Amino acid sequence: MSFLRNTGLCVGAAVLALSWAQAQVASPPPFAFPVAPPGTPPPATTDEVAHLPGSSASFTLKQVRNGFDVADWHPGDHPPMPDYVKHGAAPNVRACGYCHLPNGQGRPENASIAGQPSDYIVEQVVAMREGRRKSSEPRMGPPAAMLALSAHTKDSDLKIAGDYFASLTYKPWIRVVESDTAPKTFVDGTSMLNPTPDGATEKLGNRIIEIPESVERTELRDPRSGFIAYVPKGSIARGQKLVESGAGTMPCATCHGADYKGAGGTPGLAGRSPSYLIRQMYDIQHGTRSGPKVEPMKFVVAKMKLSDMVAIAAYLSSRKP
Repeated sequence: MSFLRNTGLCVGAAVLALSWAQAQVASPPPFAFPVAPPGTPPPATTDEVAHLPGSSASFTLKQVRNGFDVADWHPGDHPPMPDYVKHGAAPNVRACGYCHLPNGQGRPENASIAGQPSDYIVEQVVAMREGRRKSSEPRMGPPAAMLALSAHTKDSDLKIAGDYFASLTYKPWIRVVESDTAPKTFVDGTSMLNPTPDGATEKLGNRIIEIPESVERTELRDPRSGFIAYVPKGSIARGQKLVESGAGTMPCATCHGADYKGAGGTPGLAGRSPSYLIRQMYDIQHGTRSGPKVEPMKFVVAKMKLSDMVAIAAYLSSRKP
């Protein structure tokens, strides 16, 4: 009886701890889970010809936004893309290189997968296909699109894509700036934050605002034009303490390596999108990500507040990849 009573107390305490944690971050933070307002038009697809600095290529806007034939502005920057990465599998699976870019650098609304372990990349798509990985904000377009297309993926194609992106080197991509203010933003048709045209700013508060360094180049899916992340003042130093202590649980380096670039099949975190990192911590905390490799993270994020996630993401993103 004492064993049963103690077990019940432990289970009850765990439930209370989880309820407490969920109360700290009651709903998905909009700055990390951007949702385009209803009626937001998608990017234009016309026959207007576009050019980018440093590239001899030219593509129409229709070609740039063709998800089944990636417009490759800098083919010399990466090995030849496998057919699946460049074209996908019509009509249900868009080209991997369209959203994640031919060099795998990715964008805030999806994931940077360059240099991540091939098995890990494959595992994540399979987890989506099997319902073990979802999004806490089902209205956010890119995660919803990945969930939909994952149902049509083949393991053999995923292996090809995983091996390709794993062979790439992830390069510095995000400039992290501590600030009290950030540009005022709106959510565009791709679920990405863009600065308002009037150049207005607003108080940053307990948020991270991640926007393109060049909106024009990012809209053309330029794989050489990165992002800037505005983070709260003092968040990088605070994040370092949390990361090194594992927020009071297990140091992040235990699984992700001393330099946070990944180890033993775990993904690299250094220099990656802070918006993406916050989404993953939030999703794991709220049970929309599960699976064997996620289990150790559940304990780490269980009692995290949003301010902890912001600080951790700020620090990890500021690290050299």
